[in-house]
This record gives sequence, C-alpha cells and structure tokens, in this order.
Amino acid sequence: MKRERGRPVAATDEAIFTAAFDLFREVGFELYQSMLEEAIEAIRGGDLGDIDEQWSPQITLGTPMLLPEGYVADLQVRLGLYRRLATLKTREEIDAFADELIDRFGPLPDEVEHLLDVMEIKALCRRAGIAEIDAGPKGASILFRKGQFANAQGLVAFIQASRGLLRLMPDQKLVFKADWEVPAARLKGVRGLVQELAKVAESGQ
Repeated sequence: MKRERGRPVAATDEAIFTAAFDLFREVGFELYQSMLEEAIEAIRGGDLGDIDEQWSPQITLGTPMLLPEGYVADLQVRLGLYRRLATLKTREEIDAFADELIDRFGPLPDEVEHLLDVMEIKALCRRAGIAEIDAGPKGASILFRKGQFANAQGLVAFIQASRGLLRLMPDQKLVFKADWEVPAARLKGVRGLVQELAKVAESGQ
C-alpha cells in the first residue's frame, strides 16, 4: 500500500513560485540555473536562511546529490521540491516524500537517494550537535558545534570502545577510520556513526 502523499504546496509557496518564475523570465535561463545551483548547495549544508531558524550542519560526502533535470523536468517543480525537502526532519517524513516522488516521477535515481539520505543525516547531526562532517573513501572527520559535545564522558567511552577507529584530534575534530570506497557504503556508514553519536549526546541530557 502506498503511503499518503506529502502536503500540498501552500498558498504562500505558490506566491513565491510565481515570483520565482517572473524572475526566471527577467534574468534568463543561465543566471536562474546558477541561482538554483546555489539553492542546492544551501540544502547540502550551507545557509538555509530563516527556515525553522535553525543552524544547518555542513555535510560533504563526495557523492552526487540532487534532483536531476532528467528526473524532474520542470524547473518550478524542482524548486518547490527542494524547498519542501529542506523542511523535512524525520525518516518518516523523508520516506513519505520519497513515496510521493516515486508516484509522480518514477523510481528514484541514485542522486535522489543520496539527497534523501543526506537530509536524514542532517537531522541526526543536529541531535548530536555536529556542525560539520567531511567523509571520503578512508573515513570521516567531524567537528562539533562550538567545539562542544553534550556528553563529554559518554564521548570518551565511545571513543575507547571503538578500538582505535575513532580519535579526537588536538583541533577538536573527531576522526573515524573506515573503508568507504563505494558511495552507498559511505552514506550508510556516516548515517550509522552520526546516529550513534546522537544517542551518546542525548544519553547525557
């Protein structure tokens, strides 16, 4: 059974999209495409403005993450989907959004799967107090927000239990060693690591 589709676009959003389309006609395709790319970068880990008035973790995974033009052809629709995607907080909301994409546009390309996974990782980062995470084939480095972790004793125990896979560096970055050559393994590994750190952080509250 298919899950219920996501919420319809609100009237305020429709006004925004109408203004966006007018801007598109004024500035032309190339400049507007550049603006769209900047919006994508914001979702990936930059600045989302006043959405929820929340800080936004910066996540770099070295994998393609976007809604391809070949998947969602209409530019206005893509903009609306990006805007909605930026508001999702839980895995349930992300799964419901994915179901809607499948219903409307067909099976999810890898780039879209990656984008949805990153939105879940961002939510976990907020729970764990992670400001930045940079992951690659050999592992990941993590920087905590304001250089602090909510449960320092729990973090020390977590590092000790990792048997050398985790190290806290002099610059306060947490480094994790892993073999993540395949992007899917990297996403899964980062999600699992951040999920555990979120549990450790919340257990000290």
